[in-house]
Amino acid sequence: MPEEPLPENSDSVLEHTLGAMLRRMYSALSEQVYGRLEEAGYADIRPMHSKVMRHLTGRGARVTTLAEQAQITKQSMSAIVEELITLGYLEKRADPSDGRASLVMFTPRGKALQATLIRLSAEAEKVLAKNIGEQKYAQFRALLMEWTNVENNRIT
Repeated sequence: MPEEPLPENSDSVLEHTLGAMLRRMYSALSEQVYGRLEEAGYADIRPMHSKVMRHLTGRGARVTTLAEQAQITKQSMSAIVEELITLGYLEKRADPSDGRASLVMFTPRGKALQATLIRLSAEAEKVLAKNIGEQKYAQFRALLMEWTNVENNRIT
């Protein structure tokens, strides 16, 4: 099959794909949230730690599950988890469903960090809503929720 030539304005087209725009939005949100963590008392947390923070729930999770969700290797996830354990945000506990496995859990300090991240994210969303208008933001959020629900329920 012959290769299709790129259009003359391919850079512009690539910058305006849905994936590129969503990545830029996530990057901007992440910068706003993680950029304010130091003033909130979490100078040792970096954006890389979001690979754990955005997937770990109060029930805990295995490192392999976190790695799959973050779409990184188990080794990379293990390194991030170990750093967060050293910093006092996470701990490992025996998995009650399988004594050979362990679950990564938040410590009280980790739960406080998670609450701060949620608060800072909500504050960043308020700024976005103010910048584009409350009604547009509500529509944007509703469409994202709808799309997310469709994707989560999609049968492949």
